[in-house]
Amino acid sequence: MQSIGIKELQKNPAILTSSLEAHEYAMITKRSKPIGLAVAFDDDILTLGLQKALLFDAYKNSLLSLGQLSQSLKISKKETMKVLSLLAIDVVDYDFKDDLKDLDSFI
Repeated sequence: MQSIGIKELQKNPAILTSSLEAHEYAMITKRSKPIGLAVAFDDDILTLGLQKALLFDAYKNSLLSLGQLSQSLKISKKETMKVLSLLAIDVVDYDFKDDLKDLDSFI
């Protein structure tokens, strides 16, 4: 997340624009104290609502675990996995190549 001072933003608004175009969050500060948060607008915000869109984005970026996401959504892990699959979000990020290497050394 990028932090942008209000004075800096007044002088160069393109800083905020480039951050949002890159789908990054930007914290707006005044005298080093946070006064706002800028979030890139996308279709998920319309369909899911801002809070849920942010939670799913945090999960996709490995900032939340499945359990944390479930707890935040106030639904079971099983229900969360169903929602993730409906949204085409990987439930488990697992690389089978490591297992294949171990299997080759075992055989």
